[in-house]
Amino acid sequence: MSFTQSDWLNFLKPNYKILPLKERLLSGFGALCGLAISSLLSWYVLGGMNAWYIAPMGASSVLLFAVPNSPLAQPWNVIVGNTLAGVIGVACVQWLPDLTTAFSVAVGLAIFVMMTTDSLHPPSGAVAITAVLGGEAVQRLGFYFVLYPVLLNSILLLLFAVFFNRLIGRHYPMTAHVNARSKDPTPTQKVSIQPKDIEYALEQHTELLDISQYDLEKIILDAQERAHGRLQNSFVCQDIMSRDVITLHENDDIHQALDKFKAVNIMSLPVVNREEKLVGTLALYEVVEWFKSATDPRNSWQHYVRQIMSRRVVTVEPLQPIQDLIPYFVEKSFNYIPVVENQRLIGMISRADMIAALQQQLSRQRL
Repeated sequence: MSFTQSDWLNFLKPNYKILPLKERLLSGFGALCGLAISSLLSWYVLGGMNAWYIAPMGASSVLLFAVPNSPLAQPWNVIVGNTLAGVIGVACVQWLPDLTTAFSVAVGLAIFVMMTTDSLHPPSGAVAITAVLGGEAVQRLGFYFVLYPVLLNSILLLLFAVFFNRLIGRHYPMTAHVNARSKDPTPTQKVSIQPKDIEYALEQHTELLDISQYDLEKIILDAQERAHGRLQNSFVCQDIMSRDVITLHENDDIHQALDKFKAVNIMSLPVVNREEKLVGTLALYEVVEWFKSATDPRNSWQHYVRQIMSRRVVTVEPLQPIQDLIPYFVEKSFNYIPVVENQRLIGMISRADMIAALQQQLSRQRL
């Protein structure tokens, strides 16, 4: 069997998902801003001292802005990994006279210590080498090299990464997918794959995977849910939604909104504009908080629903399978989810609607 040039290229290329152009541009722009801003802040913090950067910070920015979901890009790994590698590198250059021996031992020992402390961060290997081969300027700093440029620039770059990733809608740093109410598995985990199942599978593999246990679990659950959806006829959102929807207008007075909450006894209502397009939601607790702070002069300008409503709304489309809604009702305790078509609100699905639909599906399976 002969390999063509194309075959060899495909063999060498990783099985890696290529992100959309927008995500690639945002990753590059984030790294550009992160390095520039953290460098300027370093210069300011140090009172005008010449702020020089070390190459490993560029490598850290690749992880922080291109693959922030990676376990290797989390704050613990960036701060602790770079700091440990810096300490080890400085110690090796001081105690081992031969530079080849010094940087080889520094990198090997840094990898071992980082893996032992669960702080593995690939750019930290370059931090260890820089401490050894950085020249006279680095050697004069001694262990101060760990504080600056390593620790200071790591912290500044990390803080900007947190701000930037959240600004564009990414969840960073990643949080564990656990049950916030008890030590038990979440409701979905109880009837499907549980963390202990993932732990057992991972224990059978000694290789380090560049994905967190929680992300791996979510991917498996999503694939499992999609597979189940192919095996049975299911409802779509328009089949179970309520079409006679009670709404608030964005220009309603907050007192009017409270009266409507009292009349319908609902904890949250959708907010629409003049074109009947969904622009937000208002929860009863947000109205209560407004009344609590009404005497604060800083809030004296707030009189309308649009000024206190939540603009980030989870919505679904009319032809979307109802299985897509389960994580929101089960894991995140949603009470209602709006159904929109061309941004216009056409219905609402409540938790009771979901329970009725799922009960009907269970009845079908018994037949």
